[in-house]
Amino acid sequence: MASRPPGWLVWPSAVLLLLAAALRHRDYADAPPTPPPLPAGEAMLAEASPLELVATTRLRSHHIAGVAFSVGDAGLWITTRGVAAHCPHPAIVVNGPGVPAKATFAPGGQLAWLTTTAGAPALPTASGPLRDAEFAYAAGFPAGRPGEAALRFMAARTLFVRPRGAHGLPVLMWAEAGRTEGLAGRLTPGLVGAPALDRDGAAVGVVLGQGPNRGRIYTTTNEALAGALAAAGAPRTPPAAGAPMSPGNYGLAADDLRRSLRIAAIACG
Repeated sequence: MASRPPGWLVWPSAVLLLLAAALRHRDYADAPPTPPPLPAGEAMLAEASPLELVATTRLRSHHIAGVAFSVGDAGLWITTRGVAAHCPHPAIVVNGPGVPAKATFAPGGQLAWLTTTAGAPALPTASGPLRDAEFAYAAGFPAGRPGEAALRFMAARTLFVRPRGAHGLPVLMWAEAGRTEGLAGRLTPGLVGAPALDRDGAAVGVVLGQGPNRGRIYTTTNEALAGALAAAGAPRTPPAAGAPMSPGNYGLAADDLRRSLRIAAIACG
C-alpha cells in the first residue's frame, strides 16, 4: 500500500491550488451577454443623434469592415488605415443603412480618419504612460455582432511590416483578460479600429489586430493616436468627458457607447 503524504505537505499544497484558482478567476473578467436586438423600426440610439437626420445610403454589403469611434462632435471618426484602404466607400452604420464617409490617411501608416456630415459625442483620449498590468476595454463588433473584450497591458513592441521593406511600427501588446459571455473564436476583424479605453473611458490606442499567439491583441500607441488627431485637426477631449470602466461594468458601458454611436460599425456603401 502506498504511503500517504504527511498532513503538513497536503494542506499547504491545497491552499496554494485554491489561491491560484482564485487569482485566475479574478484576472479573467467576462462581460454579460449583449442585449437582444431591438425590434425592426425601433431606433437603436440611446438618445437622438444628428446622424439619424442626414442622408443615408444603401449599403453594398452589410458585412462589417471594421470599427470607427467619434473624436469630433461634428462628424470626425478614427479608424485604422487597413479598414479604410479595404473599403473604397466607407459608411457609418446607423439603424441598417449607412452615412457616407470620406477617408483620409494619417501620417505614419497606422490610422485614418473619416468625415461625415454629422457626428456623435467625441470620446476622450488619454495622456501619460501606461502602467504594467493596466486594464483596457475594447468595444466593437467581433463575429459581426456587438461585443467587447477586457485587455491587460503587457508591453510595448515593434512590428515589422513586409514585403515593402522591413520597417518597424511601434505597437502596444495586450493579453485578453475577458470577453462578452458566449463570444467564441477570433475577435478580429470586427474589433479592428475599436478604441482601447482605460478606466476613465479614454482611448489609449486603437485596435490593429489579433496576434498569432492565442489571446494577444495589438493596438497603436497613444502617441500614434495623438498624431492622427493632430493631423485631422481634432482637439483632444479630456478624460473627464468619459464614463468610468471596470472589469465589472465594461459590458454595459460598451453597450451605451455603441447605442450612442460614439463607437460605430463601418460597412462599405
